[in-house]
This record gives sequence, structure tokens and C-alpha cells, in this order.
Amino acid sequence: MEDTVDDKRRHPRSEVEEPAHVSFSGTSLTCLVRNISAEGAAIDVDNAAYIPERFRLVMPVGEVRNCRLIWIKQNRIGVTFET
Repeated sequence: MEDTVDDKRRHPRSEVEEPAHVSFSGTSLTCLVRNISAEGAAIDVDNAAYIPERFRLVMPVGEVRNCRLIWIKQNRIGVTFET
């Protein structure tokens, strides 16, 4: 049996394909939320090199989450939500 990151998560993630924005220092970049849970998300961005360690994720329904960058894999980033 393959050991995956999913096995270590406290909260299961829901697979989604939801457009959103990464917002920081007056800049807003479009992104696509690929999966999300109560504690974090995986997000596709055009260029992960432009994403700072901390930013806001702005969802289309007006929800705004403060995020901290955890990992980068090509154009996908993993974040944890900060309170």
C-alpha cells in the first residue's frame, strides 16, 4: 500500500475546480483551487515563483482566507489557512 500525504491529514479535502485570486501587496493573481479542507488547500497558479510565503486567498463567494505557503510542485502550491 502506498503511503500518501492524504493519510496524514486531519481534515479530508474536497476536490474542487474553483477560480479564485491570490492577493498580496496590492497585487491580485488569478488561480484555481483544486482541493480544499478546513485547514488548507492546493491551488494552481500561473507562476509559483511569484507567490509570497503569506497571502490572502479570495474566493468568488467573497470568502477571504489568510494563507501560508507550505509547498510548491511546479505550478501547484499547497497552503495552510491561518486564523
